[in-house]
Amino acid sequence: MKLYVDREYASPWAMAVFVGLREKGLDFDVEALDLAAGDQRESGFARRSLTQRVPSLVDGDFALSESTAILEYLDDTQPGPALLPTEPRQRARARQLQAWLRSDLAALRAERSTEVVFYRPTDKPLTAAGQAAADKLIAAATQLLGDREHLFGDWSVADVDLTIMLNRLILNGDPVPEALKQYAARQWQRPSVQAWVKLERPPL
Repeated sequence: MKLYVDREYASPWAMAVFVGLREKGLDFDVEALDLAAGDQRESGFARRSLTQRVPSLVDGDFALSESTAILEYLDDTQPGPALLPTEPRQRARARQLQAWLRSDLAALRAERSTEVVFYRPTDKPLTAAGQAAADKLIAAATQLLGDREHLFGDWSVADVDLTIMLNRLILNGDPVPEALKQYAARQWQRPSVQAWVKLERPPL
């Protein structure tokens, strides 16, 4: 297997797939693309990746892009621990959370990019729109998590997705409830997560 990611190792969705592969105990190679230079449009990669985006996974003669599709493919085809909940309602809720984190909270994602998480914090305050998105995230995370260690009882890759979004605030020093800080800190120390965090990144 080969996983294509961004050269800065800053894509939260590439991270989720990397973590999923590690959790499954699979052997895979990582190839980093310089997206700013247009590597994703290079003919060899473009032929493999239908959407010309990262993450993309190549498994033999099969190539798949989009992180949620890749994670479900891994659960459907590979042994090892489940990456998403197996109970139907919990699995549906995890999918809902993943879709929401990828499609909403645009102001927060813009004002607290993953450079905050993997490179350095910013001293720019949140705008009104950014704060509204942060409040929405915190309210949803608090409701979903309750007093559990993980979102759905056992760990799932949805915990990684939520943690990355929370860490856009936490690692920048923005106010976040203590319970969510503790939750994110636990998730961040998971060995598969730390394997991504500790990758050597080029300077910006």
